[in-house]
Amino acid sequence: MNIRQAKLEDAKGIAIVHVDSWRSTYRGIVAQSYLDNLSYSEREELWRTAIPYGHVFVAENKQGEIVGFATAGKERSGVYPDYQGEISAIYILEEYQGQGIGKALIQQGVQYLQMKGFVSMLVLVLADNPSTAFYEAIGGEKIDVVEIEIGGESFKEAVYGWRTLPQIGGL
Repeated sequence: MNIRQAKLEDAKGIAIVHVDSWRSTYRGIVAQSYLDNLSYSEREELWRTAIPYGHVFVAENKQGEIVGFATAGKERSGVYPDYQGEISAIYILEEYQGQGIGKALIQQGVQYLQMKGFVSMLVLVLADNPSTAFYEAIGGEKIDVVEIEIGGESFKEAVYGWRTLPQIGGL
């Protein structure tokens, strides 16, 4: 497995992971009609815009195919003054989950946050997402639950915080 900073030509692969992982992870949580209407081309354009900022990281399999990605940066909401950084996205194709890729992507994000001078971080995740256990296992403390809207429906999102950036071991 190779973890590296994303390049502009990765936008299509990231978009595929983004859409496909939403469809598998949020099946039975988010309305199927919303998931069915997710667009690879719209996500690809979103990632073409984001990648040049340097905060997007990809996981590649042995064949060089993108199987996961993460983004890291400044905490976006401004609501949590004790938390400076944020892992704002982390998605892995279903068939590659449980192989340590999430830890490796988080580790890359943490290194980026350290490089930017941040000492703490947040991750927001749908409360019904089974990956909440992953964030707890790597030391995340649930500090809040907020409401968000997806496809016109309201969902609870758990906010996990680390007052000091985690040292992710076992890789």
